[in-house]
Amino acid sequence: MERLLSGKICLVTGAGRGIGRVIANQLAADGAVVYAADLALGDMEEWAAEKSKENETRIVPMVMDVTDSAALKNGLMTIHKTEGRIDVVVNNAAIIQNQKLGMVTKPLLEKMYAVNVFAVIDMMQIVSRLMARTGGGSIVNIASITGVVGSPGQVAYSSTKGAVIAATKSAAKELSPMQIRVNAVAPGIIKTERFEELYEASGDKIDQRISRIALGRLGTPQDVANAVAFLASDRASYISGHILGVDGCASI
Repeated sequence: MERLLSGKICLVTGAGRGIGRVIANQLAADGAVVYAADLALGDMEEWAAEKSKENETRIVPMVMDVTDSAALKNGLMTIHKTEGRIDVVVNNAAIIQNQKLGMVTKPLLEKMYAVNVFAVIDMMQIVSRLMARTGGGSIVNIASITGVVGSPGQVAYSSTKGAVIAATKSAAKELSPMQIRVNAVAPGIIKTERFEELYEASGDKIDQRISRIALGRLGTPQDVANAVAFLASDRASYISGHILGVDGCASI
């Protein structure tokens, strides 16, 4: 049986850990050739070799600083020249740091926007030109439900994700004539290593947050990866400009 993304060439940014790594693995499990990009390789080569064998495909680790436009363009051109096309890009790389409004500094705000917003727009701008040459493609941006409903202590982060949501909708309309679909996944509270650092270490009353989630549990990186894989695939061929909440019904 043909897998969901069989033969697709995909790039996932921020794939060194957490949600990004799970997304990369799911795309590979669904049959894609996956370029897994992050700021540093770390243990990615060993992990990629193991998962490539397990999924019977190729996961190619690569170093990419998404805030460096020249490096971003070179990385995309390398993939395009090697594979002949790029079918899917998942803009997952992001910075999250929770601070009350009065504590947000301009340098932190600029750093978060550089990674969370400017790099996403830069990526869409460059990769859309490459996708247009080969008949289209799918771009999936990772937003956040905080970008929709807001969250106290997350003014900086939620504003970046709100910008990603707006950019996703506008890019979807602009790129549709080239058969390039642009969607976003907006996770709710997802239990990752970073989640534990931000919430559990600070003594935040997570039970109260869970009580406001209709499905009664935290999300997992796999929940997000499943949504991304669907939007990346041809099964979502008539879906563009959509913000898919993966939040356990917490936002309504």
